[in-house]
Amino acid sequence: MVAIQVPNLQRNKDSYDMTDDPTIKSLREALRVSPDNIPLRRHLAESLMKLGLASEAESEWQQLLRQQPGNAELMLCMAQCYFQSGKFSAAMVIVEELVARRETSAGTYLLHARLLLQMGDIPFAVTEYKAAITEDPSVADEDLARRLGVDPKATADIVDGRMRTAWDRTSDAGEDTPAPEEKIERPKITFNDVGGMSSVKEDIRMKIIYPLQHADMFKAYGKSIGGGILMYGPPGCGKTHMARATAGEIGAGFMSIGIHDVLDMWIGNSEKQLHQLFETARRNRPSVLFFDEVDALGASRTDMRHSAGRHLINQFLAELDGTQTSNDGVLILAATNAPWSLDSAFRRPGRFDRILFVPPPDREGRAEILRLLLKEKPVKAIDHDAIAAKTDQFSGADMKAVVDTCVEAKLQHAMKTGKLEPIETKDLQAAAKAVKPSTQDWFASARNYALYSNQSGLYDDILKYLKITK
Repeated sequence: MVAIQVPNLQRNKDSYDMTDDPTIKSLREALRVSPDNIPLRRHLAESLMKLGLASEAESEWQQLLRQQPGNAELMLCMAQCYFQSGKFSAAMVIVEELVARRETSAGTYLLHARLLLQMGDIPFAVTEYKAAITEDPSVADEDLARRLGVDPKATADIVDGRMRTAWDRTSDAGEDTPAPEEKIERPKITFNDVGGMSSVKEDIRMKIIYPLQHADMFKAYGKSIGGGILMYGPPGCGKTHMARATAGEIGAGFMSIGIHDVLDMWIGNSEKQLHQLFETARRNRPSVLFFDEVDALGASRTDMRHSAGRHLINQFLAELDGTQTSNDGVLILAATNAPWSLDSAFRRPGRFDRILFVPPPDREGRAEILRLLLKEKPVKAIDHDAIAAKTDQFSGADMKAVVDTCVEAKLQHAMKTGKLEPIETKDLQAAAKAVKPSTQDWFASARNYALYSNQSGLYDDILKYLKITK
């Protein structure tokens, strides 16, 4: 039996009394006599669905699944029931389990596409809709296809999930689009210039550096060169510095992208500028494309009131997927202080596959940062470990503030005496007392997310750092 196609209708239970329907009444009477009759109960559930009484059908599907747990057809019907009732999250849980199975029905792909559209992930919805009609062309839905822009007319506003904007139409008309300004940097710093962060460095080596240095080995395993890493943590802990050093480590071009490089007041221009930045990176492979404060560009679509922001995120996701052009050799790094504000679609495999927590440097890391900051400054017998011990929870930026405060005090003294004196341990200890760790406010917020909004385990590293057990 094939899962029923449920019409998308909402019906108030009070507007139709199910006891007045002779079919429903007779089916219920029959089930009282034969409660374990599966075909009979399924007929009742389907009849209720057709009448728009999904809330009444829900208990019937649940009973059927208790009788036949794991049955794919019944699970799909349950998901369709949830969808008709507006319980989209519950429907998605079931559908994702079905999609993960080896054999997926056209009806499952179709419902997945509808759910993804409802949640705003249009590029993935397009993929699932195409999978549905490839599996079974008879499930094609003209209205859904129009909303997704699948097989559109030349004048359609949406093409394969992307907003067709003025820049698309200009290209169709044969007019030239101005080439984006090449803003490729060639960093000279490497990992040796970044204090601490040893585990983050190793993760980046495995994901980005080794595939370039040992391309044949990775190719043998079918592993492509490229991909994305999302770094999150308190501000000032070296995420931007690490991204720049990654490019320097492999001699790649580096592009640092901020919100001002993308956002534009005119509809469609933001998507255009984002596309051009990716194209620049693709023309200059290998290259590192770094998005600072990526949550400003990829905020959760469920929190957005305006469609323009959703279109930009859909464009961003399409560029990460490389749907039009391969991203092989384009290494994408992003940083955020607020990962909980980022749309969950960015965390899907193939986009930002590695999500790295960048904590404040540990004691050894702080000592290493201090050595780098004091390089080429006049110093005398500095006990780096002693300073590191007094600066718990200090970020890299806080350590720089300690050194800057110390240097200012020494310069002030030199202005009075006319004599240049080297920096000593006691000077740095006095400066450390004047600087407060900037990470404490961030951890106060992050702790709540890690404790109460951590169903996927994304923030387990925060709990581990804070030594909290749930």
